[in-house]
Amino acid sequence: MAELQEVQITEEKPLLPGQTPEVAKTHSVETPYGSVTFTVYGTPKPKRPAILTYHDVGLNYKSCFQSLFQFGDMQEIIQNFVRVHVDAPGMEEGAPVFPVGYQYPSLDQLADMIPCILQYLNFSTIIGIGVGAGAYILSRYALNHQDTVEGLVLINIDPNAKGWMDWAAHKLTGLTSSISEMILGHLFSQEELSGNSELIQKYRNIITHAPNLDNIELYWNSYNNRRDLNFERGGDITLKCPVMLVVGDQAPHEDAVVECNSKLDPTQTSFLKMADSGGQPQLTQPGKLTEAIKYFLQGMGYMASSCMTRLSRSRTASLTSAASIDGSRSRSRTMSQSSESGTLSSGAPGHTMEVSC
Repeated sequence: MAELQEVQITEEKPLLPGQTPEVAKTHSVETPYGSVTFTVYGTPKPKRPAILTYHDVGLNYKSCFQSLFQFGDMQEIIQNFVRVHVDAPGMEEGAPVFPVGYQYPSLDQLADMIPCILQYLNFSTIIGIGVGAGAYILSRYALNHQDTVEGLVLINIDPNAKGWMDWAAHKLTGLTSSISEMILGHLFSQEELSGNSELIQKYRNIITHAPNLDNIELYWNSYNNRRDLNFERGGDITLKCPVMLVVGDQAPHEDAVVECNSKLDPTQTSFLKMADSGGQPQLTQPGKLTEAIKYFLQGMGYMASSCMTRLSRSRTASLTSAASIDGSRSRSRTMSQSSESGTLSSGAPGHTMEVSC
């Protein structure tokens, strides 16, 4: 496996007192489906998986995840895990435009690139964090390599292939909308786009003026040609690892994530619906999402001493439980545990956690 590029950079961001700059190493490796670029932060920790992220269409690892991983409370996670940020082919900063006629990999083939990354880094297991197309790719990888995936955080996942009605709507939209506008409609809710907030203006500018917009369109086409993951609760095709599904209230993919939740093993799955977060909760609500990820990792046996400040959980006798997140008030007692010290104990298996925050 040939290494094509290795660049050492220092991430520019505000530092906490006593904190040293993170050193990132960017690598490119050849795979059976072309070259893939990824950036590694930190060093491997003994007996701990790497956190591996995969971004959505129209974004790269920085524009998708930087707000989340630069959030203050996320530093505790960063200190405990090495992380690998994968850029889909042609999405990395400075990527050249693919030649006309280039056959872009399918989402299944993008998933098949991940073993080459792990082999190159000599990493044996991961916890995946994916958004949109990236969530699909990590899910496909997990189905094919169950022993290497310890957990998944899947934001805005749509596990279904497009049906005929979806295709017709997509084609009609393509007649009246540009590629950039269609991708923005995939990333954000109509309410967000109509409001035209500073965040929307920023990402509209990023996508519309992207020098690699032709590459982005190829990734977009691969996403729209995805196969059905065929999840089946109680069947052979399912995710065997702990999974946290995340979607914003009124987000474009809310129904798809709810349907995905109904198809996965309830003993392994938690469902987080975030209010006031729009289509990209990792951008709009990094604090709440960080808290949920900490709780998810704690449930897997990591970061047991982490102090939780926002998330409370309740459990009922049914398969679905409800909880609430409040960043400024102390947690109310529920039918399950909510410790006075602020550390939430993980719940017993057999229940899907459904949270509105």
